[in-house]
Amino acid sequence: MTLVVREYATLSCEGNGAGMDAGVVSPATFDWLLSLQQGWKGRAELLKVEGKKRLRLCNHVGYLQSPGGEAIEILPKTEHEQPAEPDRLRRLLQRMLRSALGVKHREAGNAELLRSSAPLHEWIIGQFLHEVAELVRRGLRFDYHNVEEQCRFVRGRLDMNRQLRQTPDKATQFHVRHAEFSPERIENRLIKTALKVAFTLTRSSDNWRLANSLRHQLHDIAALHRPMQYFNRWDHGKMMKGYEAVKPWCRLILEQLNPDFQKGEHRGIALLFPMEQLFECYLASCLRRQLQPGARLTAQASRRHLLKHATHPASEPQGWFTLKPDFLVEHHQASFVLDAKWKLLNQHQATSEHKYGIRQADLYQMFAYGHTYLSGEGHLMLIYPKHRDFNQPLPAFHFDERLSLWCVPLDLDNGELVPGDWQSAFECFSQPITTSP
Repeated sequence: MTLVVREYATLSCEGNGAGMDAGVVSPATFDWLLSLQQGWKGRAELLKVEGKKRLRLCNHVGYLQSPGGEAIEILPKTEHEQPAEPDRLRRLLQRMLRSALGVKHREAGNAELLRSSAPLHEWIIGQFLHEVAELVRRGLRFDYHNVEEQCRFVRGRLDMNRQLRQTPDKATQFHVRHAEFSPERIENRLIKTALKVAFTLTRSSDNWRLANSLRHQLHDIAALHRPMQYFNRWDHGKMMKGYEAVKPWCRLILEQLNPDFQKGEHRGIALLFPMEQLFECYLASCLRRQLQPGARLTAQASRRHLLKHATHPASEPQGWFTLKPDFLVEHHQASFVLDAKWKLLNQHQATSEHKYGIRQADLYQMFAYGHTYLSGEGHLMLIYPKHRDFNQPLPAFHFDERLSLWCVPLDLDNGELVPGDWQSAFECFSQPITTSP
């Protein structure tokens, strides 16, 4: 049984659950979550402790499975209200993950649609297995490998130095060197290693059957003991184009689904993704589809600094505190700064007290971007997810008469910015932007 919750849900080891914003786990799983948080220190905050028997999840989504087998699926929170069905959130998470991995979406059949209700790790395993099956169908790449062996006939080149030292009782044996054409490439061995992990972890009958069939087809390929150190040797040449689709799924399985690579004495599955990064990657793919031809999109631009400082009077000033907006768009002679924020605004809270829910720190950040990247003149945009209480762009904010800020919702279903008055200021976008019916 899998517990399905959303971001920022509370987990307790006593009482009753209350939908997707509160769940109950066993004491053993509760203790495992606490130990998992200790291992995540220094990277990100996974959860917050609220009392002795209560935890609150943070902004990570994905799948957790304790060593005892208890599973927790964490889905994105896209509305204040609780959704009736989690399938839409799963499909959204799948689209965002594809964008983050840089893989193209393939036309789905009925079997793919049925898997929208599967937990995230089963969906990832299914994607990997189908890419491997397609690769095997087209044919694996072979390569020549140098082999040194002792055999009863001469094959390739005779190793004279070792042969002369041969003892009389092995006079009929030959030390030879030759090249063998085999599938023992690094890429194939990484795929075989990930296949072993997928076969071990999957509980889906469809995934298990496909993984078992592929294991037999790749029986002659040896797995790697420590695979992550070999990924930098993955060949990206023209002859390896067919491997591009399988590599991100292979890396994802070996990095995050293999319990052997998780630190600590407790083992389980901790497949987690920060929603801010997923939303940013998803937004990048959406923006590229909507920009006009000739517009250039730069993610995480780092051309400007907050200030300059000369450590000595005679030295050249150095830039300190790099400013990195999520997106810098350049079109003709104009530049625009856009930033992604995974936060639920409320357009009905149009008061000086609530300020729509916009964080003051975000406005300071955009003010710094505007004065460094736009020289204090132009337009900036904060992009938030669209939901029931934020389905229209807000009126423009003005830092002064030259610098303006727009808050625009992104429709998560069709990946388009909601049209509004901001379009007249941002000529870099194709006009008009329309939403799906």
